[in-house]
Amino acid sequence: MNDSKKIEHTDASYGIRSEALEFPMMCVLSFTYVCNAKCPNCPYTNSEIRADYRDRPFMSEETFRIIADQCGEYGAWVRISGGGEPMLHPQAVELMEYAKKVGAKVGLITNGSRFTEESSRRLLEANVDMIEFSVDAADAETYDRVRKGLKWETLVENVRRMVDLRGRLKSATKIIASGVNQAGVDIEIVARFWEPLVDNFQKRKYLTWGINDPSRSADPTPYLPPEDHIPCPFIFERLNIDSRGKVMVCGFDIAAATDMGNIHEKSIRDIWHGEGFRYYRDRHLSGRGTQIDLCRECPDWKYRSWKHNYWKIVDHAEQKRQQKLQTLNLSDGEGYIADDGEEAS
Repeated sequence: MNDSKKIEHTDASYGIRSEALEFPMMCVLSFTYVCNAKCPNCPYTNSEIRADYRDRPFMSEETFRIIADQCGEYGAWVRISGGGEPMLHPQAVELMEYAKKVGAKVGLITNGSRFTEESSRRLLEANVDMIEFSVDAADAETYDRVRKGLKWETLVENVRRMVDLRGRLKSATKIIASGVNQAGVDIEIVARFWEPLVDNFQKRKYLTWGINDPSRSADPTPYLPPEDHIPCPFIFERLNIDSRGKVMVCGFDIAAATDMGNIHEKSIRDIWHGEGFRYYRDRHLSGRGTQIDLCRECPDWKYRSWKHNYWKIVDHAEQKRQQKLQTLNLSDGEGYIADDGEEAS
């Protein structure tokens, strides 16, 4: 491994982050198991997991509200992703509006194909905290290959409209784009195309979830070298919930093999402090994480990081958003200059 690329972790100790002592900082939701794309880097495309959720392809309103209410009490994040395209959920917009209303932070990850002007406007008016467009390309030819089933022109149009509407509505929503650093895609070209259009472009590691071909990664440099036995940060900051309300130990377990509890039977706080999470944390903190089958077999543990995480992405996007406002000599609550040169009020 090239030591110059190694990300150093200087913390002398690890454990539950101070912001997660009472409640997880983030609940990552498998909001839907329906998708309109067949991306070759998606573990759901390359597995039969969605077939296991034919009885619950969409998270119910009841399940979502239970999660949102509890996250709102602690000001935690509801991260809407996983399983499929969130905007295919028939109640997607109203449920995100509800989560914001009860005090939760909301992060949406989307392929960007299903936005209308109305849905975009409502999410921006609700001040959804961050919308991340998974783009993976800088031209139609590449996009057709890595985002099969979707249209490049639709993506670009929807992103531009979202940014334009944000200015007109004076919304504080952060808008970013992300790309997976995968073989056959020049991620630097992708970054150069999208950076001027959004608040930030995020390069993402190619993850396998134990399903995808690891040779497809264009940057296998680890954040956490396996030989160092550094604890995985995910079990100390977040948890994952499927459409049935079942809590999994982490995002690697997309097939929901682990069962930490169900939010219809226990509170998220109780599950977070329960025996299941304690077991995983104790093993990781004592350097015995590889004694757990799920963790030992996880090819993506090395790509987790205690320093480079979702909250850093959010902070960086907000800094860029503020810089763009300053460049336009504006402040929050003022209009901006639209792409066509006409001032938006």
